[in-house]
Amino acid sequence: MTLLQIENLNTFYGKIHALKGISLHVHEGEIVTLIGGNGAGKTTTLNTICGIVSAAEGIVRFQDEEITHLKPHEIVMRGIVQSPEGRKIFKRLTVRENLEMGSYTRSDQDGIKRDLEFVYETFPRLQERERQPGGTLSGGEQQMLAIGRALMARPRILLLDEPSMGLAPLLVRDIFNVIHYLNQEGTTILLVEQNALMALEVAHRGYVMQSGKITLADDAKALQQNDTVRKAYLGEN
Repeated sequence: MTLLQIENLNTFYGKIHALKGISLHVHEGEIVTLIGGNGAGKTTTLNTICGIVSAAEGIVRFQDEEITHLKPHEIVMRGIVQSPEGRKIFKRLTVRENLEMGSYTRSDQDGIKRDLEFVYETFPRLQERERQPGGTLSGGEQQMLAIGRALMARPRILLLDEPSMGLAPLLVRDIFNVIHYLNQEGTTILLVEQNALMALEVAHRGYVMQSGKITLADDAKALQQNDTVRKAYLGEN
């Protein structure tokens, strides 16, 4: 089943044409990755899906409902939740309070309790640090917190924006192991990631973005073997 469908999406920042007619889809149960260089339009794509940036043209559909012009909180309530680039945690709030903020659209207390337990099982370090202010955590722990906060909204699709940014190689591997685990547990994921090698290892399918356009789309394994992708994004000559 197609969970998320984008058709001919155009987005502007003032006079800057940031997204130029992009189309993509995500099936339920998939990990789909968007790869590309800085300024390619990857984050703008996620922000337009979430309603943070308004689409000038085109359609965003979720579960066959058009959501193009819904407000961000309405989109979250439908099950589209983003873990943003740069984490954007609440640094003065404790780890526990940050996680509770992720469930602000919910009223099912028993479900919230179960999801909190799941987050702590997934990220044991967060339970150890639950009384600490978020700003005192390491970069890797803050990334865990950002993902955990998003999970507390019980997403039907989780949008991950640069989850490995600024992390040491061992922590990058840990984060991608978690991404794989969450998908195995039933979470559909749209992943924006500059570490194309890791992204394509974990994803089912991928899209390559350049200058606001989708330039290539294929199975993740096929993209790993594509000469253009290997030279431009996988560091091969």
